[in-house]
Amino acid sequence: MTASDYPIKVAVIDLYDNLPNEGMRCIKEIITESDGKYGKQSVAFEVFETRYKDEICDLDYDIYISSGGPGSPFDGAGKMWERLYFKWWEALWRHNQRAGQAHAKKYVFAICHSFQMMCRFFNLAEVTARGSKSFGIMPIHKTPSGRQEPLYGGLEDPFYAADFRDWQVVSPKENVLQELGAEILSLEKIRPHVPLERSITGIRVSPEIVGVQFHPEADSRSMFVHAVKPERKQDIIEKHGPEKYEELLQRLEDPSYLGPVRQTVLPKFLENAIRRLRPETAGADLN
Repeated sequence: MTASDYPIKVAVIDLYDNLPNEGMRCIKEIITESDGKYGKQSVAFEVFETRYKDEICDLDYDIYISSGGPGSPFDGAGKMWERLYFKWWEALWRHNQRAGQAHAKKYVFAICHSFQMMCRFFNLAEVTARGSKSFGIMPIHKTPSGRQEPLYGGLEDPFYAADFRDWQVVSPKENVLQELGAEILSLEKIRPHVPLERSITGIRVSPEIVGVQFHPEADSRSMFVHAVKPERKQDIIEKHGPEKYEELLQRLEDPSYLGPVRQTVLPKFLENAIRRLRPETAGADLN
């Protein structure tokens, strides 16, 4: 058997707590698209329902994608699933600190709720409740580091992404970032009329670990179908107003909003990880 016959193993950590969602479908779809795409390197994945069933992966996987999820990033305090989740983070971080030629490092991508949990684990910044919910297809502004970030390569500045959250990451702890070598990649939209700190929407902790506040996996098709359901339409209008609802539909109908992020961020993360893990079969790293 050749090296390409041994699949890259991806663990998907599901933090949706059994809530109906499109995020998991989109994540699985992007992983499936990567199977055999790079030098015919096969890719396989397994899902762990961490928040709903207290399932957690071990370190036998090559790549980890940790999903979004509902509610507060502090909801798990004292619960088994959060203890398991942070224990996994600790084990993975220790592994990456020790890894060398004999043992490859592990790659992690954290999305939305998982991004907030990642910031809690590493103590990168404050994680706080927002004064008002961020809701819609929002502009994401690159920082100087973000303009050099391979996963943002080819995206406009600002680019647009799905952003739905009641919590935020603010007040970065510069000493922690400096000690880790972590970099802030992006910030939320500019609001000149609001005298509040802009929240952080992307952080690279290390060459292997990155997280974003937005949903790079989101696709317009599924979000549009969900948004036009009568009960969902009514809920959005009641909470955010008819103008916000119309703006959401207009941006979902225009492929230039979500299309670039959907086709770039998570696919590039997988491509770069696969090429670095299996250069003999998938080819050299492009970035």
